[in-house]
Amino acid sequence: MKKKMIIFMVLVSIILIAQTGEKMEELTVEQKMHNYMAIEMNIQTWNLLTKEDRNPQESTKMIYCALASKYHWLKSPYFKPVNEQRAEWLLSRVFCEINNGEKALYYAEKCLELTKINDFKDFDLAYAYEAMARANGVLQNEKELERYYTLAKKSGRKISNEDDKKLFFDDLNSGILKKR
Repeated sequence: MKKKMIIFMVLVSIILIAQTGEKMEELTVEQKMHNYMAIEMNIQTWNLLTKEDRNPQESTKMIYCALASKYHWLKSPYFKPVNEQRAEWLLSRVFCEINNGEKALYYAEKCLELTKINDFKDFDLAYAYEAMARANGVLQNEKELERYYTLAKKSGRKISNEDDKKLFFDDLNSGILKKR
């Protein structure tokens, strides 16, 4: 068990140094754990989100992982407002994938609100609109879907990084939004 804990801490140290350039010795074990778990739960959410043959138990686990990721980001010593905004986006996407439009819209609205409060642009603004479009699509609210889809496309064209722009448009034209 002690050996596993040492390996765990080494991995967390590598991740944090890569993210910040700072040494982890200055952080408490709890701080290190929160940062590690934020990242790990995000990864687990994406693994389940992209799984084609996900069963109901895995869908439930996906929700818990996304919620846990948000919680741990809020406790991480490296927390930034964009982490919360992206966590809200991820929760919206998770609920879209399981066809829970009401919860998807709730988290999409929170994502968009944080985007506006923090004056996020580029990639994050485009994805906030994408979340609103997708959630409204799940709810079959065509008017709002079209409104936010148009805003997402317009914002997506302004994404400065070409790889990010391609990723965004691939996402925008997938799932329920594919037919646009």
